[in-house]
Amino acid sequence: MMSRVLKCHVGIGSKVEGVALVADDNFSARYDLDRLSGVFSRPQHALAGESYVDKILVLNTAKGGVATAWMLYEMVSRGMAPKALLLNSANTILAQGAALAELPLCDRFEDGDVTGLINTGDQLIVDPEIGQVSLMNG
Repeated sequence: MMSRVLKCHVGIGSKVEGVALVADDNFSARYDLDRLSGVFSRPQHALAGESYVDKILVLNTAKGGVATAWMLYEMVSRGMAPKALLLNSANTILAQGAALAELPLCDRFEDGDVTGLINTGDQLIVDPEIGQVSLMNG
């Protein structure tokens, strides 16, 4: 049963379902993640030590440079990637990386700060083609 639908900018990638991992922190595939073990490795990150593999990451904004694009692709190719990225705002480099990796990405949520609208453990359906995220906790 659907409990809430969040609208966002039309995103990148295919429809996916999964469990949210949420933090009011920023995201860099290069600096925040250990791409071999599948955990957030930067000690200062709010999700330090948490596994991101097969989770729907819900974070504030993208940070970092061009390495993020190929790192997302590499993570997906090895099966060590999140299922999707939901951000308050994404930059063009992250969008390019998500498109290259075929990793679902949505941003610019109409209801406000997505890190406050979704909780860790929420079951989500992300549909980037229509710009919609459904919380399935009801």
